[in-house]
Amino acid sequence: MSAPMASTARGVTRVLLLADAPVLRRGLVSMINETAGMQSVGTPGELRRALTLVESARPDAVVVELGSGRAATLNACRDLRRRFPRVAIVALATSEDSSVVNEALAAGVRGYLMINTSPTLLGWAILAARAGRTVVDPQIRRVEPSTLPVAKPFTPEVPLTRRESDVLDELLLGQSNRQIGRNLFISEDTVKSHVKAILRKLGARDRAHAVSLVLSNRQPGCTCGAHGLSSAGPAEAELTSPDLGLAEI
Repeated sequence: MSAPMASTARGVTRVLLLADAPVLRRGLVSMINETAGMQSVGTPGELRRALTLVESARPDAVVVELGSGRAATLNACRDLRRRFPRVAIVALATSEDSSVVNEALAAGVRGYLMINTSPTLLGWAILAARAGRTVVDPQIRRVEPSTLPVAKPFTPEVPLTRRESDVLDELLLGQSNRQIGRNLFISEDTVKSHVKAILRKLGARDRAHAVSLVLSNRQPGCTCGAHGLSSAGPAEAELTSPDLGLAEI
């Protein structure tokens, strides 16, 4: 494996690839390097080397294989998310089980794709994850509301807008106003305005109180903090790329 470049041109998304099989690693390197605006910066073959390489290569995103060693890989994702919160994590998985999807998202994975995904879908998911979106492969059957444990709904008197829900998701991750602005591509002043609106609608005293309200009332299995709080209907709440058909939470 060649040493990662110390710097890249502005606008290039640096991607670290973590997969067990050498053949898969080589295939992913080709997929990433052949995608405009993306560059592979390392392919650690072992989990214990991944965090060290993330620290030295400073990638914008990490693509992980989520196969037979799922438990260990998700532990690494949790550690990665805790130590490098700005790094987006996208998983390439073999399981379509909704419980596995939820487990991965709870571990900090922003994108969950099937391992047979196309280069176009992978590239789009990486960019979406970097922007703070949570993306699930359209091949995966979504969890039906009836299969979720019954919980008392948490609905503000005035529903949150789509953008306010996005900001609330970032608040649940402990992001600052500045980082939320970067993740959502909006100004810090706009973030502050959204936060004020969120606090007002939730009846929260401050940011910490708002997070506490959402987490204490969130449905089990739901990893999106603002899930169910938006006024958007089904067609608006689940965005889909018109060209790619990729479900975006």
